[in-house]
Amino acid sequence: MQLSRIAVAGASGLIGSALVRSLTADGHEVVRLVRREPRGEDEVRWDAEAGRVDTAGLAGCDAVVNLAGAGVGSRRWTEAYKTRIHDSRVNGTSALAKAVASLDEPPRVFVNGSAMGYYGETGDRIVDEDSPAGEGFLPELCVEWEAAAAPAQQAGVRTVFTRTGLVVGRGGGAWGRLFPLFQAGLGGRMGDGRQYWSFIALHDEVAAIRHLLETDGLSGPFNLTAPQPLTNREITEAMGRVLHRPTLFTVPAPVLRTVLGEMAGDVLGSARVRPTRLLESGFTFAFPEIDAAIRAAA
Repeated sequence: MQLSRIAVAGASGLIGSALVRSLTADGHEVVRLVRREPRGEDEVRWDAEAGRVDTAGLAGCDAVVNLAGAGVGSRRWTEAYKTRIHDSRVNGTSALAKAVASLDEPPRVFVNGSAMGYYGETGDRIVDEDSPAGEGFLPELCVEWEAAAAPAQQAGVRTVFTRTGLVVGRGGGAWGRLFPLFQAGLGGRMGDGRQYWSFIALHDEVAAIRHLLETDGLSGPFNLTAPQPLTNREITEAMGRVLHRPTLFTVPAPVLRTVLGEMAGDVLGSARVRPTRLLESGFTFAFPEIDAAIRAAA
């Protein structure tokens, strides 16, 4: 499918900024959704948490991509911050979906962010898009987050959910905090290191989103994770190997729980997620192996 004008919410984040660079480099017109007063025709005013969007600014867009949301790992999960995490995703998605549905000529595709947190704790069990949601704050959030896109689906707009894993990149997210620690020789496994971390290179994350945008007929959930998830111990060894640094430190589970509170469950939990539907759709990973993904980011 040929696209020309694409609206992106969350354009300043790790994934959003990389996606915008990729789209503009290929000649697409990108409209950024911003919380401040727009400074040009390439910006549209919105407030995700309040659920407000300047619908008129989306007119003429071929696609809308929503990657906005308060950082899950940015700070300790107080009740107030959990509310912010929820509202920035659910209210923002609802507002965009309703805006999309209300347009006389709605965009052809709506790609809405989600997360592999949908599956919750998986242990050693492999899960894919056919697996049910888990239990707890993140799975319940993801279910509500995806359900908020219903107005776009009901209006006949092809709607895709990107259940993203841990993105290997320097500009933000979990790996943005890991790189400095490992380069300083302070990196190491977390807890017993047996929990699975499903990762994806930033390059592949952007390429996958573009694949989902541009391929007619693709809708519903897609896991954006590399084909072979690894344990935290294996990833720790890879970081040391690629960065040529020792990985002698270990952060015990009780310490993580004390420092991070409820969020420690996300760090210590296991997510063994496979991108079954993405692979079946014909997508090819450029960096399927962890060493190559780390090198691409380093």
